[in-house]
This record gives sequence, C-alpha cells and structure tokens, in this order.
Amino acid sequence: MNILVTGGAGFIGSNVCRELECDGLVGRVVALDDLSTGLASNLEGLDHVELIIGSVLDDKLVTELAAGVDAIVHLAAVPNVARSLQRPRASHEANATGTVVVLEAARAQDCYVIVASSSSVYGTGAALPAREEQPTFPVSPYAASKLAAESYALAYARSFGLKVLALRLFNVYGPLQRADHAYAAVIPAFVAAALGGSPLVFQGDGTQTRDFTYVGDVATVICQALSRGVTSEGPVNLAFSSRTSLLSLASEIEDLIGERVSRVNEAPRKGDVRDSQGDSTRLLSLFPKVIPTPLSEGLRATIDWFSDLNGIPGAAKGVVRSQGQTVS
Repeated sequence: MNILVTGGAGFIGSNVCRELECDGLVGRVVALDDLSTGLASNLEGLDHVELIIGSVLDDKLVTELAAGVDAIVHLAAVPNVARSLQRPRASHEANATGTVVVLEAARAQDCYVIVASSSSVYGTGAALPAREEQPTFPVSPYAASKLAAESYALAYARSFGLKVLALRLFNVYGPLQRADHAYAAVIPAFVAAALGGSPLVFQGDGTQTRDFTYVGDVATVICQALSRGVTSEGPVNLAFSSRTSLLSLASEIEDLIGERVSRVNEAPRKGDVRDSQGDSTRLLSLFPKVIPTPLSEGLRATIDWFSDLNGIPGAAKGVVRSQGQTVS
C-alpha cells in the first residue's frame, strides 16, 4: 500500500510517517508539506518516506501525488485558534479549501481518505463527554474550518461513494511538538517553560479542562484504519474520555521533572473552549484493541524528548515511540 500524508512533516504527520515506516503493509510513503509549520528534520532517518515540498492548495501537485497512492491521510492545516483569529481567510483556505482539493484528487483515483477534524467543533457549552451526534457550535474560524473539512469529507462519501474516515482529534501532544513559536500548545509550552526555568503561563485560572491524547495513540489508530480501510458514516472522536485540568497538568509535569515551577495568570484567549472531553464509544467500536497511553507516560516521553532536544543531561534517548502500539 502506498500512502500520501499531507502535512507529513508536521508534528502529527511526522509521527504518523514514523509509524507507517514500521508497518509491513506499507510500501511508499509520500509526505506533502509546505514547511510553514512542519520541519524536514522531523522525517530524518525514515528511509521509505519521501518529502515533497508543496502546498495542499496546489491542485495539479496533489492530483499527481494522489495518482500514485492507495490512500491519503489528510493532516495539512493551519492548526491553531489564535492564528485563525488573526488570519481567518488563510485558515479557511488551508483547512476547508485544501480538504476539497484532496477529496477531488482522491475521487479521481478512488483513494481511501482519512481527514483530521478537531474537538473544537463542539464549541462552548457542549454536554460532556461530547458525543458525535450532539450539535456543534464553533466559536473560532479555526473550528468552523475544521467542521467544514469533516463535512466535506462525509458529503463526498455520501455523494460519490468515496471511502472516508473523519477523525475529531482532541488535544494531541507528544514528541516532535515544538514550543518555539507564539502559538505553542499548552503541553509543549508548559514542558519547555518548566525545563527552562520559566514560569508556566495560564490563559485563565487554570481550572479549564482538556482531553489530552498522546500522539502515538493517534498514529496507531490511523495505521489501523489504513490497514483495514475503516470508514464511518459520521465523524469519530479520537479521544479516550479523559479530563484533566491545566492546574493538574502543571502539577504532574512538576512531579515528573522533580521541582516546583512558578505560575503566571493571563486573560483567557478568545476562541478557546473552556472544557473538552470526548466520548470514546464510537472510536472503541471501530478500534476495540486500542489502549490509550496514560497521561503520565505520555508526559514522560514528551519531557524526555524536550530534554534531549535541548541537551539537558540525563535525558532519555530515542523517545519517539507509539505507546501501547495505539494511534489516533
């Protein structure tokens, strides 16, 4: 099986490519990335992965690449709420229009497609744990663009018989997720600050909650979906019904690094959802053998990777792994 991974040099994409490299069913893997947020170095050492530098909005290029594969894992996106508030149209074009480009290319070749959506589509006030059947209420351009992306994927399945799987990802974290930019997610931001002796910055009072998902589990689910051609008539939460406050997260990071870290509170960010938790019933019905990585183990792997990245003595080496052989 030959596979195209859009956004393949990004955080999630490169972890998926690493998992695919170890999969005996996979032949050629093509990673398409414009390197706006991804890094070519994320794919170093992967002998069966070819990096193509280009945009998911390039119809001709995407069509040419799709012609040589059996499946597409579509992860390319402008992946941030704050960025979408600054540049709503750019977020829409990358996340919504880019998805249509991929779907059109897949339709021409009858490729199987996995599309990454987001837990942000549920918005504020959602009943928790959020179930796929309940109403969505996007509160940011990013969330709206991801809802459009999954809606297009499912519409192509119904209109054209395209085989698709739309996964709503929940707060994915782990090795290869950088913190050296203004839009860093909370776990890499906290880990980098804690290891660097800087205060942990909370946007709000820290009691907001998240359903954190280890990137290795995401990669495992995607690989299992590819091997079995898993489809669903509706979107699927890629989450395991956990719920952790940012205050608890900070304490766990402190315990793992063995020291207390100062904290600073700022105003909540516009467009952020206060609480997030995904119901995993549909996911586990499709992937019954998936075992989620405990937060403590995922954080340990993340801290080890950051320590190694920054040359901190005593850091564990080679921590890019798939805990429990599960990907989502």
